[in-house]
Amino acid sequence: MFISSDTQSYTKPRPHLLEALGANGRGRAMHFLSACPMNAPTPLYNMQNLAASLGVGSLALKDEGQRLGLKSFKALGGAYAVMSLVLAEAEKRLGVALQPADLMSERVKAIAATLIVTCATDGNHGRSVAAGARIAGCACVIYIHGGVSEERAAAIAKFGAEIRRTTGSYDDSVREAAEAAKREGWIVVSDTSWDGYEDIPLTVMQGYTVMAGEAFEALPHPPTHIFLQAGVGGMAAAVAAHAQAVYGTACPKIIIVEPARAACLFASAKAGTRVEIPHGEATIMGMLECYAPSEIAWEILSPIASGFVTLEEDEAIAAMKLLAFPIGNDPAIVSGESGGTGLAGLIACLKNNAAVKVLGLNASSRVLVFNSEGATDETLYYKLVGKRPAEITAQNGTSL
Repeated sequence: MFISSDTQSYTKPRPHLLEALGANGRGRAMHFLSACPMNAPTPLYNMQNLAASLGVGSLALKDEGQRLGLKSFKALGGAYAVMSLVLAEAEKRLGVALQPADLMSERVKAIAATLIVTCATDGNHGRSVAAGARIAGCACVIYIHGGVSEERAAAIAKFGAEIRRTTGSYDDSVREAAEAAKREGWIVVSDTSWDGYEDIPLTVMQGYTVMAGEAFEALPHPPTHIFLQAGVGGMAAAVAAHAQAVYGTACPKIIIVEPARAACLFASAKAGTRVEIPHGEATIMGMLECYAPSEIAWEILSPIASGFVTLEEDEAIAAMKLLAFPIGNDPAIVSGESGGTGLAGLIACLKNNAAVKVLGLNASSRVLVFNSEGATDETLYYKLVGKRPAEITAQNGTSL
């Protein structure tokens, strides 16, 4: 299902939000992440044969399944936010200016050891927060709901985080983590924002601008369309805001993609205001299973996005297989259940006459999508795709 937002009238985002997600914000995030030994740009692939088969001019895919060894773009957000918070607290207590490299110093480590960070997660964000906590030297408690697989829970726990499983949905686990933090004096490092809580989610989003900037710098020509998957909308809003900062009035059309079973941004666009939707049947796109948009993400996306599209379960799985078994010499890419949904959104729109017309999708379109995650649950990946991740390689394509 597709809906255009071009006819809606929304208030422009507050300037400080866009400034935080512009060039200076990206530079700050890059400065912190440069201290990580595994930090390196992820590849941007030219999916030329897939583009030809779809009838678009070009299709570039940024593969975040290779990000920082954590298999997800989320590695850029939670870990960066934790390191930033620890350094800020150390500066406050020591009364001196510090650099990211000082995170490894004994005096900063001693302060970090007094801190406990927490968050709720479907898997990827919690793994990033836990990794950041291990790097910085603070304790970490991660809340997960019943739909999070044991394999994803174990991937978080290996970084030393305490795992607490809750009943209900992701949004319920968000509330439980926030209540525990208030009660215990912990620091919530969430990727979603709510009334009175936006500075930390904005820092998390700032980390995501790193991948956006890498993609924009590597593209031979500016994209005309960017399809972005969304749960609460943090990643989508960060990329959209950075695109606006980089391209200005020539900003590409931004299209938001969600599971039909958890389309809170689609519902908000349809209502013309941010809304929370009822919990329904679980979606295979577990990393996108959210029922209430982040407040600041909605504030950014509502005036920027050109359209919103929802996906059925089989469309997400088809995108995983399309990337695993590519056309011609396009690269074979390991994409998790939520990872290929940007591509799936493009395919869905190309089958919708109204979307094609409204978005101006044609043989001249230059499309950018992000593989937001690799196989974060390898057992499930094998069940859905029929091959194990190790059997899928990205060695036979052209990196831009």
